[in-house]
Amino acid sequence: MKKISIVAACYNESKNILELYNRVKQTMQAVPTYTYELIFVDNASTDNSREVFQKLVALDDHVKVIFIARNTGSSQPSFWAGIQYATGDAVIPMDGDLQDPPEIIADLIKKWKEGFDVVYGVRIKRKGSIFRRIGYAAFYRVFKWLSYLDIPLDAGDFSIIDRKVINVIKQLPEKDLYVRGLRAWAGFKQIGIPYTREDRSAGRSSNSFLANFFWAKKAIVNFSYKPLEYISRLAACAVIATFFAACLYLYLHFTHGAPRGFSTLLMVMFIFGTIQLLALSIIGEYLIRIFQEVKARPPYVIGEILERRNEEKK
Repeated sequence: MKKISIVAACYNESKNILELYNRVKQTMQAVPTYTYELIFVDNASTDNSREVFQKLVALDDHVKVIFIARNTGSSQPSFWAGIQYATGDAVIPMDGDLQDPPEIIADLIKKWKEGFDVVYGVRIKRKGSIFRRIGYAAFYRVFKWLSYLDIPLDAGDFSIIDRKVINVIKQLPEKDLYVRGLRAWAGFKQIGIPYTREDRSAGRSSNSFLANFFWAKKAIVNFSYKPLEYISRLAACAVIATFFAACLYLYLHFTHGAPRGFSTLLMVMFIFGTIQLLALSIIGEYLIRIFQEVKARPPYVIGEILERRNEEKK
């Protein structure tokens, strides 16, 4: 009997944990040829999530909980911790806020059973504010355009990943993690299935617009060289523009007298100064990633692992 590891990343999801557990349990009972483990990864929650987790672990030996010692600011290290701990023949990462419907797990397993190594959910429809929907749609298209990988559009972390793919990405030494990018990088036989991404079931999202912006920027820098290439192109255009401007200046100087005006000088300085700052900021983003990787600090620290046998010892 094959085993499925379901990894749910949670932060202050005490109102959603029980419903997520029940829906996952019902879904897995509908596919009785598989056993499963449900691994909650708690990203240093500040609500009463621990009490809810303790009750579930005492009730069901399918449930395990990893408590991250310090909030990492992103769900990616939580997914990574769960993947490292998972023992199944395949792993399903999903958010703990029920935006990824647990019922879709049955469809993921069905496609995986057909021979696909990675089956990812494609968000053909997203519920929530129109501003957020437009922002996410724009990000996926910009990311696909800039990335050196073939990144599927509107595909989040919600997926089923075969053990052989998991073993490949677990060997990667990088610390600045982005699961769906690494999943695409690994290759193998992949396919997407459409689903509707629900709005948050309960509670409030911890991801602000600014946090999502920095998250998107990190993903692009990790899987794209094009911003650096565009700096070179921009510099070449600036050199060509400067050459023609100098020729025009000399022409006007000898035919009509050199053009004068402090505002013209300020405008030229502003344009070239802006180009330089933009180039430096892009280079700075890549230097930040290098700085983080060189330090080689782990992306997460596990504070505690809670499972049934621990509770029995108590």
